[in-house]
Order: sequence, then structure tokens, then C-alpha cells
Amino acid sequence: MILSRHERMIAKRYLLPGKGERFIFVVASISLVAVMLGVWALVVVMSVMNGFRAELFDKTVGLNGHAVVQGYGGRLPDWELIMDELEATEGVVSATPLIEQPLMASYAGRVEGVLARGMRTADIRENEVFNSNIIEGDMRALTPGSGNVAIGSRLAVSLGAVVGGQISLISPQGRSTPFGTVPRIVSYNVGAIFEVGVYDFDSAFVLMPMEDAQTLLMMSDTVGMIEIDTVDPDNVHAIIAPIAARWAGQAVVTDWREMNSELFDALEIERVVMFIILSLIIIVAVFNILSSLIMLVRAKKRDIAILRTMGATRRSMMKIFLTIGLTTSALGTIAGLLLAFVTLRYRQGAVEIVQTLTGQNLWDPSIRFITELPARTDPFEVLAIVGLAMGSAFIFTLYPAYKAASTDPVEVLRYE
Repeated sequence: MILSRHERMIAKRYLLPGKGERFIFVVASISLVAVMLGVWALVVVMSVMNGFRAELFDKTVGLNGHAVVQGYGGRLPDWELIMDELEATEGVVSATPLIEQPLMASYAGRVEGVLARGMRTADIRENEVFNSNIIEGDMRALTPGSGNVAIGSRLAVSLGAVVGGQISLISPQGRSTPFGTVPRIVSYNVGAIFEVGVYDFDSAFVLMPMEDAQTLLMMSDTVGMIEIDTVDPDNVHAIIAPIAARWAGQAVVTDWREMNSELFDALEIERVVMFIILSLIIIVAVFNILSSLIMLVRAKKRDIAILRTMGATRRSMMKIFLTIGLTTSALGTIAGLLLAFVTLRYRQGAVEIVQTLTGQNLWDPSIRFITELPARTDPFEVLAIVGLAMGSAFIFTLYPAYKAASTDPVEVLRYE
């Protein structure tokens, strides 16, 4: 929509308050602030929701893979054959054998339930989720036969364990005696403490070399599962379908959606609902733009009639008032985006300030699963929010613009 010089001048004049028009200006300012708050709320909330999903996906999938092949009874005897087939499957990036077993851990008289995980030494070294989140010790200490393990930070706090201390793992799969099965208790040195930022993992994981896990659980050369990473997590079901069909009855193949379906489905539903609800703020703001323009058209009825008699066309009047409405919405949208980006930049600091002022822990990791407030802004969502603000403003501005364009100068000036 290209404006001529005189149309730009008139639009600029009507945007600024004139004598006796301050009430209209106040209403228009409120509309601008409302648009700003609506855009700000939408961008911040959607970015945080995206951050939750991305953080959960990165950390959960980083520890569990895009899919797993699990053996019945917790054992996968033919794991080497399955590994060969997986590595030859198109779309599979890597396959990692694992052992996972719920056990009990004891340290200085304290006992906690843990999840022992055995991994090959090379896989431990290459796992970015663990290695990039070491807070004490060194993962290189985890070698077969060394008797060293790595534990989560929350588990270390619960047990009072420190690097260099001894932790005892208690397995119910012990040796049989005339009086029943005696639990197997093996002591290990704490070689490293990690904090991946997911409470369930940090409070329970005990990581050890594969050979040590096999010895502890008396699994010989078998493993419990194989973790699979693919080129496309969203298409993982189709990629692993041949493996699932090939080993049906001997192993169960589960992808990340099935393992975490309730959590990710709930996040997706909440994300859509929040977008719809917060969009109403923008719609209400646009109603304010509509009302302020209607009042402006009524206040400027005489001016419009004079402009029409001087040769201004209906099209010019439409363009002028559409420009006023869209400019108000655009200014509010830009201000909302700037405020949203500042809020997202300093979000964690804001949470800490509120916690300090209220004396309440607003981000208890045992409740919220992730230890910090995440955020990830999607440019396409931002464009959609901008489109919603500008598109609704355009639609709602059409009526007052049409009323201004349809003003009959003869009727208006008849009694002037």
C-alpha cells in the first residue's frame, strides 16, 4: 500500500493528538500497549514451551537414543548380530549396546535406589551429554576393571558421596544358599560426578564400564538393550521398522515417542492451548484499535468531508485510515518483540530475583524435571505472531476505513 505525499501527511497528523482529541489518543495508546503485551506474552510463552520440548528431547534422547532394542528378561543374547544389522540399516547413525538395571546404592550408611548403566568405554568417552556436564572428577577414570563409576549430582547429595569415596551397589541377583538368595554387594570408587540437568537422571544414574556391569549383574557377555540414533528422529519409526519386524518375538523395539509419549503429547497440547489463549490478548487489543479509529472517524468527519470536496478520493481515505490502524499495530508489535527478546535474554535472572524477593523456590528441580528455565525461539512462530497481529489489525481496520471513505461531504457540510 503506497501512500502519496499528502496521504502520508494526513495519516501522520491523525496519528498525533490534536485539540480536543486527547481521549482518542489515550485509547489508541492503550491499544498499542495491549498489542505490545499480547505479542510479548505470545513470544515468551511459546519460546519457553519450545525450550521445554527441545531441552527434554535433547537430554532425554541424548541419554536414551531415538529408539532402543530391548531383550526379554533384560537380556539380549544376540546383540552383536543385531548391532551388525542396525549399522547396515539406512538412516541409522549409531547403535550403542547398554546395560540398565535398577539397584540399591549405599554410602556411609545412607541407601538410595539407583539405575546402574553399563556402557562401552569408547561410548562413554563420546557421549556429549555426560562429558560436557562433569562437575567433579574425570570420566577417563572409568575403565574396565578399575572399579570406578560416575554418579549424578543429586544422587551424590542424597548419599553424601564425593569423588574418591566408595559407593556400594546392591544387586538382588546374588548367589543361592540353603537360606535363599544372598544379595550381591560390590563396592566401587566414585570417579566422577555429573549433572545433565534432568532431575530423574541426576538423582539416580550410576554409570560404569560395560564389563564391570556384566560382572556385577552376572550377565556374562550379554547386554540388556541397544540404543539407536537415526538421521531423522521424527521419522524414526519408519527407519527401524525392518529391525522390529526381523527380531519380533526375540526383542522389543521402542522409539522415543513411545518411551515418552505422555510427556511430549502433554507439552504439545499445552503449547497449542497456550497459543490460542494468549492470541486472545492480541484480538482484544485490535478491538481497541477498531474503537479508537471509529472515534477518530467521527471526530474528523468534517475534515474528511472537506478533503473529499477538495478532490480526495474514497481510495485515499481508505488508505489513510488503514495506515493509521496498521501503524499502531506495527509499533505495538515491534515494542512487544523487543520486550520479549529482553525478557528471554534475562529470564533466569528474573526467576532468581523473584525467588529472592518471595523467599520461595520457584524452580524446584524435583518437581519440574529440568533444573533451569529453558527457551528456544522459533523464527517461524515469531513470523506467525507478527502475521496474527498485523493481519487482525488490517481486518479490523477495514470497517472504520470504509466508513471514512463512504462519508458524504454534502450531508456533512450541509449544516456547517
